[in-house]
Amino acid sequence: MNRQIIILAGGRGARMNGDGPKVLVPVLGKPMIDHVLDSVEKANLKNSPIVVVGYQGNKVRDQIENRADHVWQQNQFGTGHAVSCAQEKLKEHKGAVLVLYGDHPLVSAKTINNLFEMHSNPGAAVTMMTTEVENFEDWRQGFFNFGRILRNGNDSIKAIRELKDCAEEEKQVREVNPGYYCFNSEWLWENIDLLKNDNNQQEYYLTDLVEMAVKQNRLINSFKIHPIECLGINTPEQLKMVEEILSKKML
Repeated sequence: MNRQIIILAGGRGARMNGDGPKVLVPVLGKPMIDHVLDSVEKANLKNSPIVVVGYQGNKVRDQIENRADHVWQQNQFGTGHAVSCAQEKLKEHKGAVLVLYGDHPLVSAKTINNLFEMHSNPGAAVTMMTTEVENFEDWRQGFFNFGRILRNGNDSIKAIRELKDCAEEEKQVREVNPGYYCFNSEWLWENIDLLKNDNNQQEYYLTDLVEMAVKQNRLINSFKIHPIECLGINTPEQLKMVEEILSKKML
């Protein structure tokens, strides 16, 4: 199976109390995007990852050097828009497209390969990882802001609801979406331009592609991973927590 990774790295990260690109904030002395690239390299893929750069993108490009290709997202209109910026670069690619995030430095090479392997199931439009937490307390507080996984009675996924769009009862769902997806490339490019921004953030959500696949009766695979691998860094407090996890080698 032909495998390709896109890493989203266009954000500023104003909550990190800095003025540079968020993915260049050091985690144990190394920019967080380097941790992600380390895992990608350990996964031993043939194709170079594509990093989507935006805010002060030249700095990100200089940091990644020859470890990855890059494309530009001139305006930040959401995750769906970010992935669409790589469409022209990948127009010849036929196979699986996995989306990762430059501010999620704990994702492992094993998880990356597991996601690709599960996606090899013929006919799957989307394969995604989810995680489930006991509650939204202590180190799990950050997961409260994640989108909720909504399932049908037969346990199949029917939607992913962003927190700002959740009804009160949906906010109590403890299975959440870390945003790691693997798409069939042909299906992805056929549908990504159909995304709409009629939500509270007025952004194009990658999560809405899952709901499209549901409506099209396309196969959606999913499996759960440990919450630690899903931790993103949006605040200095979250940075400190991730550094503690890495220093203790809890993964």
